Amino acid sequence: MTPIIEIRDLAKVYASGTRALSGVTLDIRKGEILGLLGPNGAGKTTLISVLCGLVTPSSGQVLVGGHDIVRDYRKARSLIGLVPQEISVEPFETVMNTTRFSRGLFGKAADDAHLEGVLTSLSLWDKRDAKCNELSGGMKRRVLIAKALSHGPEILFLDEPTAGVDVSLRRGMWQVVADLKASGVTIILTTHYMAEAEEMADRIGVIDKGRLLLVEEKAKLMREFGRKRLTVELADPIAALPEVIAQCGATLEQGGSRLAYDYDTRADRTGIARLLAACAEAGVAVRDLSTVETSLEDVFLRLVEENA
Repeated sequence: MTPIIEIRDLAKVYASGTRALSGVTLDIRKGEILGLLGPNGAGKTTLISVLCGLVTPSSGQVLVGGHDIVRDYRKARSLIGLVPQEISVEPFETVMNTTRFSRGLFGKAADDAHLEGVLTSLSLWDKRDAKCNELSGGMKRRVLIAKALSHGPEILFLDEPTAGVDVSLRRGMWQVVADLKASGVTIILTTHYMAEAEEMADRIGVIDKGRLLLVEEKAKLMREFGRKRLTVELADPIAALPEVIAQCGATLEQGGSRLAYDYDTRADRTGIARLLAACAEAGVAVRDLSTVETSLEDVFLRLVEENA
């Protein structure tokens, strides 16, 4: 399948000499959700700005739907909807007129039936005549998505779409994104909420210092970098860790009432049997065992630390 976005050796150096992007190469598949992760200043927003035609690249090439973003920018941009981090809506305009105006900016003929469908899908139809300054923060973010979808784009960029939104509204936004994907929209998502990327993304890209460290299927990434933590609850607290247990790599926590042991899920031998044997040898009685999977946040931090 031909990618809907093709990025080749993309670089951006600002007049100040700051290199925001360096040698970024990436194919984005039609209909997928790509989660783009990176620390502050990593280059995420610059990359989105270049792809959306807001920033001119220093070198490299980007094709959106086969259209070069520099030579054929109008056709490329017509395929894209952008939801920025900042909430920027006309406070005294109605929701309906706001989306109508955004559609008109792309030279599209008036189509209130299309806009009704967009607003309905975002649970905004009953707010169509409300002024934007009367809406909650979560509703304003939905208006931003409606604006981005008003001209019927095939690609939607979401730059920190749930920043400052409470947990219940955030989960509602996740459902909106899932519905958009089901309708065939390709979504590129930047977020600081690891749970958000873990919940929604098909693939994860990690960017740091302007370089794309990797792009991988989420499940495969978790398997390759996955670790687990074994927690051993002790029958009675101990004052110090016996040497035979310390040699296994375990640490003492919770005032001596439990052991923590990290292990690689890919290893042939996890070392758990050796640890439990060491506990028996030291006369340390075990009450209970539990394990916790590595989170996407753990994977992300590990990758960034390795690139430091």
